[in-house]
Amino acid sequence: MPKYFVLDTNVLLHNSEALSAFTDNTVVLPMSVIEELDKFKSHNDELGRNARQVIRKLDQLREKGRLGKGVPMDGGGTMMIDSEQSDTVIPHLDMHVPDNRILSVAYRLLKDGKRVIFVSKDINARLKADALGIDVMDFEKQKINFDELYTGYRTVEVASTVIDEFFAGDDLNLEGYSFYPNEFVVLVDEADSKHSGLGRAKDENTVARLRDKHDSVWQVRPRNKEQRMAFELLLDPKISVVTLVGQAGTGKTLLALAAALEAVVSFNRYDRLLVSRPIIPMGRDIGFLPGDKDEKLSNWMQPIFDNLTYLMGLNGAKGEAEDSVRLKVDKLLKEHIVELEALTYIRGRSIPEQYVIIDEAQNLTPHEVKTIISRAGEGTKMVLTGDPYQIDNPYLDSSSNGLSYAVERLKGLALHGHITLRKSERSDLAAVAAAYL
Repeated sequence: MPKYFVLDTNVLLHNSEALSAFTDNTVVLPMSVIEELDKFKSHNDELGRNARQVIRKLDQLREKGRLGKGVPMDGGGTMMIDSEQSDTVIPHLDMHVPDNRILSVAYRLLKDGKRVIFVSKDINARLKADALGIDVMDFEKQKINFDELYTGYRTVEVASTVIDEFFAGDDLNLEGYSFYPNEFVVLVDEADSKHSGLGRAKDENTVARLRDKHDSVWQVRPRNKEQRMAFELLLDPKISVVTLVGQAGTGKTLLALAAALEAVVSFNRYDRLLVSRPIIPMGRDIGFLPGDKDEKLSNWMQPIFDNLTYLMGLNGAKGEAEDSVRLKVDKLLKEHIVELEALTYIRGRSIPEQYVIIDEAQNLTPHEVKTIISRAGEGTKMVLTGDPYQIDNPYLDSSSNGLSYAVERLKGLALHGHITLRKSERSDLAAVAAAYL
């Protein structure tokens, strides 16, 4: 029996490719969805872009026949716009609400004997559909299993003599293993767990020692093995994109900024440091706050300012006044050595020879992450940091956000490196909050 997938508006706004994701089935768009797309099409943001793309695809399909009757799609299946005036009134639901009118179409098709599946990113809409006896699902394309997310390292038990040889300076060949590019390996003595070594994969089964020069970066010393691994990736010019995942207090942003300052200011490997974070949804105007662009951004970028101030204080003279440290930060900004940018304006840019940090990347969709990384020009390094447990975007979760998706999709590439930071180093109280609250 063919399936009828009734799509909610938010699915198309989340991913314009959703139209073609249900091969060999019938995709139904209620007229209310078309009306809602019309409201979004003029928006100068990611939602508006997706709305326009969907409308253009529907217009192309219209050339094949009447959408109200259903037309074949290139990849298989049928596309249909349901324009019937539904006489179906669902008890206790206000039919003036667009979401409820969309549900009424699915409900009518169900009553007509069709096998109906309602697809929505809105949990509440899925709950209402389920209560009406309609099969429901989230849109799961570009979704990964977060419980099995790649951590960037693994532990291998070996004989004591193997670890001694490793410390002597030889690369270690571990037959029978297949490591990802840039994956870290924690070697543990099978007889004594305190006897261990830390290396990084050179190829599928060869492990090399880490370089001692990364034991301290911009006066910041790693407090655990994961932070040490992160520095190795953040300062390797051969690695073009780094993903750092960790809960609050694990040091993601601080480590990234320390490595960036070292690479830009001390080593002169990049022209400047560009920092951005989606405190507001990608694409929304920042004009709601008074002042010029920099003054508006300062409100959203305060956590970055705090970390920069701390790092500049570490690299200065002992006991240096706070005002003097802030002047150093201001100097970096005025000379455009450090630049703060809103994600709103990153589309269409080409960013060469820069060290780019995208903080709070868990609030981006997979397509937004693709858009950002594709802006990288020659010689640019991209660092994405975030905590998939703290997501503000209502239509994303730990498995569907762009940061988690990038970790899984890029893990097999030599130009990518990833580390999951587990231990909170901010304070004992921060660690307790991350663990228990």
